[in-house]
Amino acid sequence: MYGAQLLEALRELFSECVETSVHAGSVEWSSANPSRDAEPEFFGVGGEKMRAAGCELIIDAKDLSVVGITEILSHLPKIWRLFHKLIAEAGKRRPDLAIIIDSPAFNWRVAREMKKRGVPVVYYVCPQFWAWRQGRVRLLRKYVDKGLVIFPFEEKFYRDRGIDAEFVGHPLAEIPRPAISRDQYASQYGLDTSKSWITLMPGSRRKEVRMNLPGILKAAAMLGDEYEFLLPIAPTLDRSFVQDLVVGVADAGVGPGARARAGGLRSPSDLVRPALVPRLTHIHLVPDALPALAHSRAGIIASGTATVEAAMMETPFVMVYRVTPLTYLLGRWTVKVPHFAMVNLIAEEEVVPELVQDDFTPDNVLAELKQIIPDGAPRQKMIEGLQNVKRRLRGDQTEGAANRAAKIICRQFETMVQPT
Repeated sequence: MYGAQLLEALRELFSECVETSVHAGSVEWSSANPSRDAEPEFFGVGGEKMRAAGCELIIDAKDLSVVGITEILSHLPKIWRLFHKLIAEAGKRRPDLAIIIDSPAFNWRVAREMKKRGVPVVYYVCPQFWAWRQGRVRLLRKYVDKGLVIFPFEEKFYRDRGIDAEFVGHPLAEIPRPAISRDQYASQYGLDTSKSWITLMPGSRRKEVRMNLPGILKAAAMLGDEYEFLLPIAPTLDRSFVQDLVVGVADAGVGPGARARAGGLRSPSDLVRPALVPRLTHIHLVPDALPALAHSRAGIIASGTATVEAAMMETPFVMVYRVTPLTYLLGRWTVKVPHFAMVNLIAEEEVVPELVQDDFTPDNVLAELKQIIPDGAPRQKMIEGLQNVKRRLRGDQTEGAANRAAKIICRQFETMVQPT
């Protein structure tokens, strides 16, 4: 998403910017015969939105979607091959500028290779080294010419450590509330408007979805048939993968206690319509998260960008997360921040409850939801906290993050980049 927005903004500014070529998403922006009238060529790593924005995909981002320390180890040979494929392509095309976006484990190595070749590097959505492994800031200092950060506290953190960093605002801070009405949305996905809706967001990578979704579904089952549950499918996931997981949990059951509280679970063969997954207390697969969040009473959301999306929609939620025991054991000692949820870090206080690892149980999720679903002081306090997060993410910016980032890139590299 971030890369697609940036590419669109760069294209709009290209006539006013240096004649250049680039690698992003990693993306490379290149022009064989650069001139003020030339169209930039982008190539690199990304998903369908990047492709639609005009990036030639050398690597599909789905192939790099791995979570967890132990899980990454088993995927290293594949990731290594893809990395060399990208670098080889950059060697052939000789880009004038490299824009790397998020994904630090992969992209700092891309930055290193670009710097070896004399290509200026800008990092958009800098890695969260302030949260863990702070010593890795030296990698940015060595290989990155300009850091563009999306959280207000990051600018000082990186500047204090010798990085030329600038806060551009968060790309999600300017998103409008979806135009589709609740009735229209209900009609489109077969939802019951007389019921409250709960959004379930288990993550965007296959491993984290496997770890988080069963517990989320069990909590949903315990809430019962008086709710409809919306399960947005992240662009990095296949619908069949998510549906198979839901069916698997339905087949396994959630225990007699939860079954009784939920009024009985339907058979996995009970299909009402294509949009409705085999019934586990009314689970609906939907393509987009924002409309689901905007029209939901609450959410159960895995740690990550989805928590910021929920804040932008002012939807109260419970944050959950689970990794393998070994990954948790190895990673917990490197965490340097007081909160796991991004919204809590931005607010500098606990706005939403955090249920991580052993604390992430269906009973605990249910207890927290019962605090924020009904009208009352706890719900109102959380909504006010989420509104504060929105204000902080916008900062004093008068334009969108992607537009601001594009202008900084053009200004920063106009004197640095020498067209080939």
